[in-house]
Amino acid sequence: MPRTPETGEDDLAGIPPPDPVFHVEQALLGAFLLEPHRLGDVTGITGASFGHYAHTALFAAIRSLPVPDPAEHAKNTQWLDAVLTTARQQARGLTPSYLHDLIQLCPQPRHAPAYARIVEAEHSRRLLRAAAQHLTQTTRDTSLPHPVPTAFAEADALAAVVDDVATRFPPRSSSLPRTVTPPAAIHGGEEAAGEERLLLAAATARPADVGRMRWLTADDFTRPFHAGLWRCLNTLIRRGTPVDPVTVLWEAQHRGLLGTEVEPEHLLGLLTEPAGSPEHWGELVLQRSVLTTAHHIGQRIEAFIDDPATTPCQLVVGSRRALADLSAIRTRWQQATSSSPAPANRPTRPTAARTTSAPRAGPPRTAAPVAHTSRCPPPAVR
Repeated sequence: MPRTPETGEDDLAGIPPPDPVFHVEQALLGAFLLEPHRLGDVTGITGASFGHYAHTALFAAIRSLPVPDPAEHAKNTQWLDAVLTTARQQARGLTPSYLHDLIQLCPQPRHAPAYARIVEAEHSRRLLRAAAQHLTQTTRDTSLPHPVPTAFAEADALAAVVDDVATRFPPRSSSLPRTVTPPAAIHGGEEAAGEERLLLAAATARPADVGRMRWLTADDFTRPFHAGLWRCLNTLIRRGTPVDPVTVLWEAQHRGLLGTEVEPEHLLGLLTEPAGSPEHWGELVLQRSVLTTAHHIGQRIEAFIDDPATTPCQLVVGSRRALADLSAIRTRWQQATSSSPAPANRPTRPTAARTTSAPRAGPPRTAAPVAHTSRCPPPAVR
């Protein structure tokens, strides 16, 4: 049974108060309504710059009508009536009393350029938030056929918005936002762990292929234990030491990777079941790392934006610093998916097929593949 409000109870008590910029928009519109010639003192804003729909309609109406003569405007309300009539075509809820309130709420009409600058700054914040949210949503969209190129495209779009904000609000210093950003989250679960185990087994069986995989680093792994084993493999290869499950086990012991939770038998079993190409599994590991990095970058920028204490200049500096972290892993992804000589025991692919950034061929399957399409027959398992 619905609760009946008590007499005098305020049903709107739970609605948060408007943001400070709402009052700034009111002051700016009040300046234009009181002294329409102030419109010529303002540049850089449009109807879309306003966060409130009624304010957008009012500004569009003000811009669409000829500026009245100041003396005539002071004598009658004809121009105000025309503004209201025009704005009501888009915002039917506007009333003459609200226009009167806007005029009363403007402290100083001559400060219109300063009000407009604040409105422009908050509009930039909204644009950055939308671009950052597009990036984070893209990195978690499992329906995309080529998620990494799509994520890079969203990151470029976000960088373009940052550059546009920097043009309007040039950073005066390299001061970073003081906002505490969220820690990077690990995505992938058991599927990611399984791909990493298959990569380690395949790399142990075919260490020569690892030399062509400098685009993959230990930081790309979701499990610290797997990252440690990848370091072991690369260390043995650099030393010229023979690589097999036993030598990797010995190196893992020296690195302190063995313990009560990881017994020698477990490690040997993990490394003695190779399937597929190391490069195939490596691309999947790197793809997950790219998407995780891009997702965290979007979250960091959203955190900067959501902090009202962050200035537009700090937003530019902080966003550019965050996006710079994507440059290195983007370079490694391009190296991993660019044309390269095919191994001797694997058919050569056409260059056009490699530039699509699709994963390398995986191991043979007895059932239909779940998420990835093979691009060529799997190599022979040694």
